[in-house]
Amino acid sequence: MERAVFFDLDGTLTDSGEGILNCAELTLRHFSLPVPDREAMRVFVGPPLRDTFLRFGVPAERMEEAIAVYRSRYNTVGKFENFPYPGIEAALRRLKDAGRTLYVATSKPEALSIEILTHFGLSKYFDRICGGTPDGSRDAKDRVIAYLLSQIPASKTVMVGDTAFDVLGAAAHGIPTVGASWGYGEVGAMEAAGAAAIADTPEELTDLLLAEKLWKEPCGR
Repeated sequence: MERAVFFDLDGTLTDSGEGILNCAELTLRHFSLPVPDREAMRVFVGPPLRDTFLRFGVPAERMEEAIAVYRSRYNTVGKFENFPYPGIEAALRRLKDAGRTLYVATSKPEALSIEILTHFGLSKYFDRICGGTPDGSRDAKDRVIAYLLSQIPASKTVMVGDTAFDVLGAAAHGIPTVGASWGYGEVGAMEAAGAAAIADTPEELTDLLLAEKLWKEPCGR
C-alpha cells in the first residue's frame, strides 16, 4: 500500500509568521482592539483565522469584515513575508526519492497555498495541495484532511504539523502525527494531544518518516 505523508503548511513547510502577524495586527487595529505582543499573537499561525479572531475580541457578527481586512493585506503583501524553513526542500526531495507520496493539508485557502508553494518552488514535490475554502466551510484541519482523503488513493498515512490542531485533526481519521518543533505550536501541547513523535529538524523528520517503526503502527486508511 502507498505510504503517504500529509504536510501542514504554515509553521511546518514555511515560516509565514511575519506576514500573518502583520495582517492580524492590522485587523485588530481596524476594530480598535488591543494588540498584544508578538509572542502572544503567535497563535494566529496555523489555526483557522475565524477561531483566533474570536479569541482576540472580534465580534462574531463582524467576522467576514475581519477576514476581508486581513486578506486585503495578506493576499497582496503578507503572503510573501514568508520563507521555507532551512532543510525543508532537501527533506521533501529525500522523501520523494525514497518513494513516499507527499500531500499538503492546510487550513490556509487552497488557491493561496498553491500560489505560495509554487512561488518557493516546493509545489513540484506534492501530488496534491489541499487547503481551506474562502468561506470558511473547510478550514478546520479534520475537514481539510477528510476532503484530501476523499481525493486520493487509499494509503498508509502520517501527518506532519506544528500544532495540536494538526495532531487532533489527523487523529479524527486514525492518522498519527509527527510534530515539527520548529513551528509555532507548543511541543507539550502536541504531545498531550497524542503526537506519535516529535522532530526537531527537517533532517530528523525525514529519518522518522523513512524508518519502518512509524509505519508498523495502524495509520490512515
